[in-house]
Amino acid sequence: MDADVTDSAGTPADPGPPAGDTPQGRSQGRSPGKAQEEPGVTDPKEEPEPGAVPENDAPQDSGDEGEAGAGEDSEGGGGDGSQHGSDGKSTAGAQTWADHPKDGSASRRKRPWLRWAALGASFLVMISAGAGWWLYKKLDGNITTDTSAAAELKVYEKERPTPVVMDAQNILLIGSDSRSGDNREYGRDDGGSQRSDTTILLHLAADRKSATAVSLPRDLMVEVPKCRTGDDKETREQFTQFNSAFELGGTACTIRTVERLTGIRIDHHMVVDFNGFKDMVDAVDGVEICLKEPIDDKDARLELPAGRQTLNGEEALGYVRARKTLGDGSDTERMERQQKFLGALVNKMQSNGVLLNPTRLYPVLDAATKSLTTDPGLDSLRDLYDLVRSMRDVPTDQVQFLTVPRQPYRQNPNRDELVEPDASELFKQLREDKPVAVVPADELKEKEEEKEKGKTQDEKPDDADSDSESPTPTPTYSGSSAADDLCEQ
Repeated sequence: MDADVTDSAGTPADPGPPAGDTPQGRSQGRSPGKAQEEPGVTDPKEEPEPGAVPENDAPQDSGDEGEAGAGEDSEGGGGDGSQHGSDGKSTAGAQTWADHPKDGSASRRKRPWLRWAALGASFLVMISAGAGWWLYKKLDGNITTDTSAAAELKVYEKERPTPVVMDAQNILLIGSDSRSGDNREYGRDDGGSQRSDTTILLHLAADRKSATAVSLPRDLMVEVPKCRTGDDKETREQFTQFNSAFELGGTACTIRTVERLTGIRIDHHMVVDFNGFKDMVDAVDGVEICLKEPIDDKDARLELPAGRQTLNGEEALGYVRARKTLGDGSDTERMERQQKFLGALVNKMQSNGVLLNPTRLYPVLDAATKSLTTDPGLDSLRDLYDLVRSMRDVPTDQVQFLTVPRQPYRQNPNRDELVEPDASELFKQLREDKPVAVVPADELKEKEEEKEKGKTQDEKPDDADSDSESPTPTPTYSGSSAADDLCEQ
């Protein structure tokens, strides 16, 4: 009968494991029959999957894990759900508390710490973001925007030069000598009138591999165009000294005078007063210089011994302003001293990583922006940051300072005039974004003497041929670079 059933039903299914091989039936010292009689032993077909916890054995959320784990065995596998043999050892397939899922109370005890940590981190991020935004708005609000100059320049747009190299930047830096407000301690306040004490044309090459700063003498005789004054009057065109343009028509008049003189389009301008310069020097912890002789200048409020020393902001201001007690007392020599000091300041900022360190950069930006007036194109912290970032990779030996070629004015030796064609050649190089080179004055003088000496000697024909085939030499001027050590000159 069984054989017929097998043939008709096909191959029988594999028989289930013997009772003694089930997890419940593998207990040591028990017979299969005994195991089947014990309560709590499930049928093999209804046996839960390994690792599952029987419903009646689920641990209670009492948090008393030790008590639950120490419960007594029942013959039917109660208590912790595991079964033991007669020798008291766990059976091979039995579950222990280690196999059970962690109870909810343990998870809940850990989760509050995670939540607090997450909340704390979020709070710190919010505080940092808020502080960063506050600092940004503070620096951004320090900058004064010169909208009147922009409006004035727009009126005379047709007279202005056309940019030649679009990616190059030409920025006019103006140092104001106003004695009003916080600057009155440096001299008499003559009703708020001011002249440009220092004017520098800064040319940034399009590839940002060089920066050339050209000082324009305050006493240089130039053509000043018609300019509109603060009370909406128009001045007459006149031939006068350069720094009077700022007094007559402010920044716009100075820019137009420089553009007429050089043929270079001014893209941006910055006006910095005395206190801004002082604070910037203090922000980088002073600038080191060397003096061959001691200085005692009451007008500049400066008294310094000879030798190597680090100047703070107040001393630095006196050093770059002093004239009568240093050198020959000329404004030209003072400009050279200013250029060398600015070079040392740039070198200090780059060598100490100020431009790459937000913590050290902030005081410098704060000092600069507090006393800075600029055109709308540079009146935000983002604009200034982009400008500084574009300059931070310029090698210090390619940050060059020079004074436009000048000589005493023929009709008044106390004034200056341009030396031609040298000045026009310099302006052309900058206008077309071509390189210029600077060397110390004594080295340039030696080269000029050698050149004159070579002209008087007979030259071989092959030398002349080689000279004619050589590329046009880079124009060289008397000046310095930010890499120069003031104590080695």
